[in-house]
Amino acid sequence: MKVGFLGAGKMAQALAKGFVAAGLTKAENVIASCPKSDNYLLEDMKKDVSGCRTTHDNLEVVEQSDVVVIATKPPVVPKVLQEVNPAVRPHNLMMSIALGIPIRNLEQMLPRKTRVIRVMPNTPSLVKAGCTVYSCGTSTLEDDGQLAKRCFSSVGYCEEVAEVLIDAVTGLSASGPAYIYLMIEALADGGVKMGIPRPLAYKLAAHTLIGGAQMVLQTGKHPGALKDDVCSPAGCTIEAMYFLERSGVRGAIMEAVVSAALKSKETGQRN
Repeated sequence: MKVGFLGAGKMAQALAKGFVAAGLTKAENVIASCPKSDNYLLEDMKKDVSGCRTTHDNLEVVEQSDVVVIATKPPVVPKVLQEVNPAVRPHNLMMSIALGIPIRNLEQMLPRKTRVIRVMPNTPSLVKAGCTVYSCGTSTLEDDGQLAKRCFSSVGYCEEVAEVLIDAVTGLSASGPAYIYLMIEALADGGVKMGIPRPLAYKLAAHTLIGGAQMVLQTGKHPGALKDDVCSPAGCTIEAMYFLERSGVRGAIMEAVVSAALKSKETGQRN
Protein backbone atom coordinates (compact mmCIF):
# COMPACT_ATOMS: atom_id res chain seq x y z
CA MET A 1 0.00 0.00 0.00
CA LYS A 2 1.36 3.39 -1.02
CA VAL A 3 0.36 6.15 1.42
CA GLY A 4 0.59 9.88 0.82
CA PHE A 5 0.12 12.76 3.25
CA LEU A 6 -1.06 16.18 2.13
CA GLY A 7 0.44 18.01 5.09
CA ALA A 8 3.25 16.78 7.33
CA GLY A 9 2.38 18.01 10.81
CA LYS A 10 2.56 16.07 14.07
CA MET A 11 -0.53 13.99 13.35
CA ALA A 12 0.67 13.04 9.87
CA GLN A 13 4.04 12.09 11.35
CA ALA A 14 2.39 9.94 14.04
CA LEU A 15 0.16 8.16 11.55
CA ALA A 16 2.98 7.51 9.08
CA LYS A 17 5.15 6.08 11.84
CA GLY A 18 2.28 3.92 13.11
CA PHE A 19 1.34 2.60 9.67
CA VAL A 20 4.93 1.53 9.00
CA ALA A 21 5.43 0.01 12.46
CA ALA A 22 2.23 -2.01 12.04
CA GLY A 23 3.43 -3.39 8.72
CA LEU A 24 0.61 -1.76 6.74
CA THR A 25 3.16 -0.21 4.41
CA LYS A 26 6.90 0.27 4.04
CA ALA A 27 8.73 3.52 4.68
CA GLU A 28 9.73 3.81 1.03
CA ASN A 29 6.03 3.71 0.11
CA VAL A 30 5.24 6.78 2.22
CA ILE A 31 5.34 10.28 0.74
CA ALA A 32 4.42 13.58 2.38
CA SER A 33 4.15 17.17 1.21
CA CYS A 34 4.00 20.62 2.75
CA PRO A 35 4.82 24.21 1.66
CA LYS A 36 8.45 25.26 1.42
CA SER A 37 7.88 27.61 4.35
CA ASP A 38 7.21 24.56 6.56
CA ASN A 39 10.15 22.51 5.34
CA TYR A 40 11.11 21.63 8.92
CA LEU A 41 8.01 19.42 9.06
CA LEU A 42 9.35 17.31 6.21
CA GLU A 43 12.66 17.00 8.04
CA ASP A 44 10.79 15.79 11.11
CA MET A 45 8.83 13.31 8.97
CA LYS A 46 12.07 11.87 7.60
CA LYS A 47 13.42 11.46 11.14
CA ASP A 48 10.27 9.67 12.33
CA VAL A 49 9.89 7.51 9.21
CA SER A 50 13.40 6.80 7.96
CA GLY A 51 13.35 6.12 4.24
CA CYS A 52 10.12 7.93 3.43
CA ARG A 53 9.93 10.46 0.62
CA THR A 54 9.02 14.13 0.87
CA THR A 55 8.05 16.81 -1.62
CA HIS A 56 6.60 20.29 -1.97
CA ASP A 57 4.38 19.09 -4.83
CA ASN A 58 0.89 18.01 -3.71
CA LEU A 59 0.14 16.53 -7.13
CA GLU A 60 3.11 14.19 -6.76
CA VAL A 61 1.69 12.87 -3.48
CA VAL A 62 -1.63 11.90 -5.09
CA GLU A 63 -0.01 10.49 -8.24
CA GLN A 64 2.24 8.19 -6.21
CA SER A 65 -0.27 7.02 -3.59
CA ASP A 66 -3.14 4.57 -3.19
CA VAL A 67 -4.32 6.08 0.09
CA VAL A 68 -4.10 9.86 0.48
CA VAL A 69 -4.43 11.38 3.96
CA ILE A 70 -5.65 14.99 3.88
CA ALA A 71 -3.78 16.39 6.88
CA THR A 72 -3.80 20.14 6.28
CA LYS A 73 -5.44 22.88 8.35
CA PRO A 74 -9.17 23.26 7.49
CA PRO A 75 -8.90 26.65 5.71
CA VAL A 76 -6.27 25.21 3.35
CA VAL A 77 -8.27 22.13 2.33
CA PRO A 78 -10.31 23.70 -0.53
CA LYS A 79 -7.19 25.13 -2.16
CA VAL A 80 -5.20 21.90 -1.82
CA LEU A 81 -8.01 19.69 -3.15
CA GLN A 82 -8.57 22.01 -6.10
CA GLU A 83 -4.86 21.73 -6.83
CA VAL A 84 -4.76 17.92 -6.73
CA ASN A 85 -8.09 17.32 -8.51
CA PRO A 86 -6.48 16.51 -11.89
CA ALA A 87 -4.41 13.73 -10.32
CA VAL A 88 -7.19 11.96 -8.38
CA ARG A 89 -8.05 8.57 -9.89
CA PRO A 90 -10.64 5.86 -9.03
CA HIS A 91 -8.01 3.80 -7.20
CA ASN A 92 -7.30 6.64 -4.74
CA LEU A 93 -8.88 6.44 -1.29
CA MET A 94 -8.99 9.89 0.30
CA MET A 95 -8.94 9.95 4.10
CA SER A 96 -9.46 13.38 5.67
CA ILE A 97 -8.35 14.21 9.19
CA ALA A 98 -9.09 17.91 8.65
CA LEU A 99 -11.12 19.41 11.50
CA GLY A 100 -14.83 19.88 10.96
CA ILE A 101 -15.12 19.45 7.19
CA PRO A 102 -18.10 17.20 6.34
CA ILE A 103 -17.91 14.35 3.84
CA ARG A 104 -20.37 16.07 1.48
CA ASN A 105 -18.05 19.11 1.24
CA LEU A 106 -15.02 16.92 0.61
CA GLU A 107 -16.87 14.97 -2.08
CA GLN A 108 -17.92 18.22 -3.77
CA MET A 109 -14.28 19.38 -3.85
CA LEU A 110 -13.12 16.14 -5.48
CA PRO A 111 -13.96 14.37 -8.76
CA ARG A 112 -17.31 12.59 -8.90
CA LYS A 113 -17.38 9.14 -7.24
CA THR A 114 -14.14 9.74 -5.33
CA ARG A 115 -13.88 7.39 -2.34
CA VAL A 116 -13.79 9.56 0.80
CA ILE A 117 -13.49 8.69 4.48
CA ARG A 118 -13.65 11.32 7.22
CA VAL A 119 -11.45 10.51 10.21
CA MET A 120 -11.00 12.17 13.61
CA PRO A 121 -7.91 10.93 15.50
CA ASN A 122 -6.22 12.53 18.52
CA THR A 123 -2.64 13.38 19.47
CA PRO A 124 -1.92 10.36 21.73
CA SER A 125 -1.64 8.52 18.41
CA LEU A 126 1.97 9.74 18.70
CA VAL A 127 2.51 7.12 21.43
CA LYS A 128 0.14 4.50 19.95
CA ALA A 129 -2.54 5.38 22.51
CA GLY A 130 -4.80 7.25 20.13
CA CYS A 131 -8.58 7.32 20.00
CA THR A 132 -10.00 7.55 16.47
CA VAL A 133 -13.41 7.46 14.81
CA TYR A 134 -14.23 7.44 11.12
CA SER A 135 -17.19 7.65 8.73
CA CYS A 136 -17.35 6.44 5.15
CA GLY A 137 -18.52 8.54 2.20
CA THR A 138 -21.13 7.70 -0.41
CA SER A 139 -18.74 6.07 -2.91
CA THR A 140 -16.54 4.01 -0.60
CA LEU A 141 -16.24 0.25 -1.02
CA GLU A 142 -16.79 -2.24 1.80
CA ASP A 143 -13.06 -2.90 2.04
CA ASP A 144 -12.32 0.83 2.44
CA GLY A 145 -13.84 1.02 5.89
CA GLN A 146 -12.00 -2.12 6.96
CA LEU A 147 -8.75 -0.61 5.71
CA ALA A 148 -9.40 2.62 7.64
CA LYS A 149 -9.96 0.61 10.82
CA ARG A 150 -6.74 -1.36 10.29
CA CYS A 151 -4.76 1.81 9.66
CA PHE A 152 -5.96 3.76 12.67
CA SER A 153 -6.05 0.76 14.99
CA SER A 154 -2.29 0.65 14.45
CA VAL A 155 -1.99 3.83 16.57
CA GLY A 156 -4.64 3.07 19.21
CA TYR A 157 -8.39 2.49 19.55
CA CYS A 158 -10.54 2.96 16.43
CA GLU A 159 -14.28 2.76 15.80
CA GLU A 160 -16.66 3.53 12.92
CA VAL A 161 -19.45 6.00 13.76
CA ALA A 162 -22.22 7.86 11.99
CA GLU A 163 -20.84 11.13 10.64
CA VAL A 164 -23.36 13.13 12.66
CA LEU A 165 -21.36 12.16 15.77
CA ILE A 166 -17.94 13.30 14.58
CA ASP A 167 -18.19 16.91 15.78
CA ALA A 168 -19.25 15.64 19.21
CA VAL A 169 -16.36 13.15 19.21
CA THR A 170 -14.05 16.05 18.34
CA GLY A 171 -15.19 17.84 21.49
CA LEU A 172 -14.75 14.71 23.60
CA SER A 173 -11.75 12.66 22.46
CA ALA A 174 -9.95 14.83 19.91
CA SER A 175 -9.82 17.86 22.21
CA GLY A 176 -9.94 15.68 25.32
CA PRO A 177 -6.19 15.19 25.79
CA ALA A 178 -5.88 18.93 26.49
CA TYR A 179 -8.43 18.62 29.30
CA ILE A 180 -6.48 15.68 30.71
CA TYR A 181 -3.18 17.58 30.60
CA LEU A 182 -4.84 20.44 32.49
CA MET A 183 -6.06 17.95 35.13
CA ILE A 184 -2.60 16.40 35.43
CA GLU A 185 -1.05 19.84 35.86
CA ALA A 186 -3.65 20.83 38.46
CA LEU A 187 -3.30 17.55 40.40
CA ALA A 188 0.47 17.95 40.41
CA ASP A 189 0.22 21.57 41.55
CA GLY A 190 -1.95 20.44 44.44
CA GLY A 191 0.63 17.85 45.37
CA VAL A 192 3.44 20.40 45.18
CA LYS A 193 1.44 22.74 47.42
CA MET A 194 1.35 19.95 49.98
CA GLY A 195 5.09 19.29 49.74
CA ILE A 196 5.53 16.68 46.99
CA PRO A 197 8.54 17.36 44.68
CA ARG A 198 7.27 18.49 41.27
CA PRO A 199 8.83 15.68 39.14
CA LEU A 200 7.26 13.09 41.43
CA ALA A 201 3.95 14.99 41.49
CA TYR A 202 3.72 14.89 37.68
CA LYS A 203 4.42 11.15 37.63
CA LEU A 204 1.88 10.43 40.36
CA ALA A 205 -0.77 12.53 38.65
CA ALA A 206 -0.20 10.97 35.21
CA HIS A 207 -0.15 7.41 36.55
CA THR A 208 -3.29 8.11 38.56
CA LEU A 209 -5.18 9.08 35.40
CA ILE A 210 -3.79 6.08 33.50
CA GLY A 211 -4.83 3.78 36.34
CA GLY A 212 -8.32 5.25 36.55
CA ALA A 213 -8.81 4.88 32.80
CA GLN A 214 -7.65 1.25 32.86
CA MET A 215 -10.07 0.49 35.70
CA VAL A 216 -12.96 1.77 33.57
CA LEU A 217 -11.87 -0.19 30.50
CA GLN A 218 -10.87 -3.44 32.18
CA THR A 219 -13.57 -3.81 34.85
CA GLY A 220 -16.47 -2.61 32.71
CA LYS A 221 -17.92 -0.95 35.82
CA HIS A 222 -19.69 2.41 35.64
CA PRO A 223 -17.28 5.28 36.46
CA GLY A 224 -19.68 6.40 39.18
CA ALA A 225 -19.48 2.97 40.85
CA LEU A 226 -15.68 3.06 40.72
CA LYS A 227 -15.78 6.54 42.26
CA ASP A 228 -18.02 5.26 45.05
CA ASP A 229 -15.51 2.48 45.76
CA VAL A 230 -12.90 5.12 46.62
CA CYS A 231 -15.20 7.29 48.73
CA SER A 232 -15.26 5.92 52.29
CA PRO A 233 -17.91 7.35 54.64
CA ALA A 234 -16.70 10.62 56.20
CA GLY A 235 -13.33 10.08 54.47
CA CYS A 236 -10.96 12.44 52.69
CA THR A 237 -12.05 11.42 49.15
CA ILE A 238 -15.74 12.17 49.66
CA GLU A 239 -14.69 15.50 51.17
CA ALA A 240 -12.71 16.23 48.01
CA MET A 241 -15.62 15.12 45.80
CA TYR A 242 -17.96 17.44 47.68
CA PHE A 243 -15.57 20.32 47.02
CA LEU A 244 -15.34 19.45 43.29
CA GLU A 245 -19.13 19.22 42.92
CA ARG A 246 -19.63 22.46 44.83
CA SER A 247 -17.08 24.13 42.53
CA GLY A 248 -18.93 23.04 39.39
CA VAL A 249 -16.10 20.93 37.95
CA ARG A 250 -18.46 18.37 36.41
CA GLY A 251 -20.51 21.04 34.63
CA ALA A 252 -17.39 22.88 33.47
CA ILE A 253 -15.99 19.75 31.81
CA MET A 254 -19.33 19.06 30.12
CA GLU A 255 -19.44 22.64 28.83
CA ALA A 256 -15.88 22.30 27.52
CA VAL A 257 -16.87 19.27 25.43
CA VAL A 258 -19.96 21.05 24.11
CA SER A 259 -18.07 24.24 23.19
CA ALA A 260 -15.34 22.31 21.35
CA ALA A 261 -17.95 20.28 19.46
CA LEU A 262 -19.80 23.43 18.40
CA LYS A 263 -16.52 24.99 17.26
CA SER A 264 -15.83 21.92 15.09
CA LYS A 265 -19.28 22.19 13.55
CA GLU A 266 -18.80 25.89 12.92
CA THR A 267 -15.43 25.23 11.25
CA GLY A 268 -17.07 22.77 8.88
CA GLN A 269 -19.76 25.25 7.91
CA ARG A 270 -17.09 27.76 6.88
CA ASN A 271 -15.20 25.35 4.63
